[in-house]
Amino acid sequence: MKTVLLIEDSTDIRENVCEMLWLAGYEAIFAVDGKAGLALAIEKRPDIILCDIMMPEMNGYEVFEGLKDDAGTIDIPFVFITASVEKKEIEIGIAMGAKGYIRKPFTGPELFDVVDGCFAVK
Repeated sequence: MKTVLLIEDSTDIRENVCEMLWLAGYEAIFAVDGKAGLALAIEKRPDIILCDIMMPEMNGYEVFEGLKDDAGTIDIPFVFITASVEKKEIEIGIAMGAKGYIRKPFTGPELFDVVDGCFAVK
């Protein structure tokens, strides 16, 4: 079973995404902020990480940079999730090496297109 780490500070989004992942047969683990998410990623080494950008403690960009500094997490596919519609944010995330970008609000099919696509190329 593939493990997905969701780093998201919104309770509603976190609960909905985790439920969708569980129903689809993924093991879903989560963190409520960037600092906790980075620690959990290093500890658990999930198969993919979905991460909000704007969060307390550490933003998504800082989390991604922290993962790139750790040999055990550097190759984990990383996907940004955000409500921003700014093209610049997408370009920054992709330039950093993110495997995908999901805009809130999103549907189940949009989520799984990105998640399944990351596993297809791994």
